[in-house]
Amino acid sequence: MADRTTSPPPVGPGNDPAPSPGAAGGLLASFEYLDSTVEAIHELRKAGFKGLKAYMPYPEHHIEEAMGYGESPVRVWALVGGLTGAATGFGFTIFTSMDWPLITGGKPMVSIPAYVVIAFELTILFGALATVIGLFINSRIPQLKAEAIYDPEFMGGRFGIFVPASGGEAAEARRILQRHEPARLTDGRDTEVARG
Repeated sequence: MADRTTSPPPVGPGNDPAPSPGAAGGLLASFEYLDSTVEAIHELRKAGFKGLKAYMPYPEHHIEEAMGYGESPVRVWALVGGLTGAATGFGFTIFTSMDWPLITGGKPMVSIPAYVVIAFELTILFGALATVIGLFINSRIPQLKAEAIYDPEFMGGRFGIFVPASGGEAAEARRILQRHEPARLTDGRDTEVARG
């Protein structure tokens, strides 16, 4: 009599086993043509798939628009860092002048034009540091957990889409992707599903 606890579950549409811990669960499609990639992204988003990840051999604004990417939030980090630096520069120099008053030639203790240099330097410093921090946070670096699978052929001229899905969602995503004739379609376990 066969031991049912050790036999693997059936594999097929609707019976996708859960990905192993650390493996990304979903489908990875590789496309040769930009228009097929953009159409597939539009259809996947229209079908309600979330968390799509696009791979490009070079920056391509058609894919960015299809993915719904907005303006980069890093600019807000730079602005906040710059304003914080300017306020810190002026605040530090004004506080220092008030705390240790050196009256020179009858001039006022707080002389803003003399403090512009320090404020400017701290604006640049804080703005640059905030930009780097914002870049790392918004890019999710370091990425401690694998969220998507990757194929090295994306560096060689192919476009790719990763769709995080399992079970019935994966079957629906597979149907949508196959309608757009991917050059290659693999699942989250790197098992090839279809090749064009």
